[in-house]
Amino acid sequence: MRQIRAGIIGGAGYTGGEMIRLLIRHPNVDIKFIHSKSNAGKPVYAVHEDLIGDTTLTFDADWHSDIDVVFLCVGHGEAKKFLDEFGTALEGVLIIDLSQDFRLKSAGSPFVYGLPELNREEIRGAQAIANPGCFATAIQLGLLPLAKAALLTDVYTTGITGSTGAGQGLSPTGHFSWRANNIQAYKTLTHQHLKEIGQSLRQAQASGGEAASGGARTSDQDGGPAVHFTPWRGDFTRGIFISSQLRCEKSPEEVLALYEDFYRGHPFTIVSHSPISLKQVVNTNKCLIQLEQVGNQLVIHSALDNLLKGASGQAVQNMNLLFGLDEVTGLQLKANAF
Repeated sequence: MRQIRAGIIGGAGYTGGEMIRLLIRHPNVDIKFIHSKSNAGKPVYAVHEDLIGDTTLTFDADWHSDIDVVFLCVGHGEAKKFLDEFGTALEGVLIIDLSQDFRLKSAGSPFVYGLPELNREEIRGAQAIANPGCFATAIQLGLLPLAKAALLTDVYTTGITGSTGAGQGLSPTGHFSWRANNIQAYKTLTHQHLKEIGQSLRQAQASGGEAASGGARTSDQDGGPAVHFTPWRGDFTRGIFISSQLRCEKSPEEVLALYEDFYRGHPFTIVSHSPISLKQVVNTNKCLIQLEQVGNQLVIHSALDNLLKGASGQAVQNMNLLFGLDEVTGLQLKANAF
C-alpha cells in the first residue's frame, strides 16, 4: 500500500511528542505537517529535544487537507472547536481524537470509541475514532472480562499516575519540588474517566447477554454494580498502576481462564502469572494484568504507559486497524529494564 499521509494538530505537548516519535519510525506513514501556532517555524527537536538527529520536520502554523488521517493531540474542548471550524474541509480524512470530547456516545455522532480490545471490528470501518482516556483504558482492561461474563459486583479501584498525565502546562501540583517524594489523592469518586468506563462496561455486559440497563455504573448512578475510583498523583513521570477489588465467587482457575480467553488474540493486553510492575510497561504499548484472589475477594492489577497505550500508542494502534495494517505495526517498543 502507499504511505499513509498523516497530520498532527497540537504537536508540542506530551501526547503530540509521543505521536511524532511513533510516526517518524512507522514504516507506512509519511507525516505531512505538525501543527503548533506557538512554535510555528521551529524545528520539532527544539521542543522535543530527544528528536535531534531523528527528523528535520518543523512546526507549522497552518494545517493541510491533503492527508489521509489527522491526529487531534489537543486539550479537552479544543477538538470540538477545531472540528466545528474546519470539519467540512476534512471530508474523506479519518480522524483520531485524543481528547475526551467525543468519547461518550451521542445520537448521530460518527465517532467510535477506540478501545481495540472492545471495539476492534467497529474501529476497522470507522471514519472517526475517540481515543480512550489513560485511566479509563487501564481500568476497563482490568474489568471487561468480568463485565462480559456478568460477574461484576461493586468495584473499588485505586490508581496512581505520573506527572505527564497532567499535561505539559505548569500547575502547582506539577512542579518537581511538589511531586518529588510526594503522593496525593485527587478527584476522589468524581474523575472524568468514570463516565466512559461505565459506558464500556455496560456495552461489554450487554454483549455477554445481560441487558445494558442493568449493567455497570459509575458511583453517581443508580442501579447495578458501581465503580468507585480514587486516583492518585505519583512522584514519577509516566505510567499508571491500577488495583481494582470486588467480590467474586468463581475459583482463581476459572477467573484466570476467563481473562486469558478474553484477551487471546489481543497482542498488547497480556495476563501475567507473576506480580507486575510499572517498569515492565513504561515506553511500551502493553497493558499488563495480574489477578490475585483471597477467598471471595478478587483484585485485578493493571499497568500501562499513560502516554502510549493510554494515549498516542493506542491512537497508532487504531490507525493501523483503520488502514488494514497489522495491529502491532510501528509499536514493537521495549521497556527499560532499569
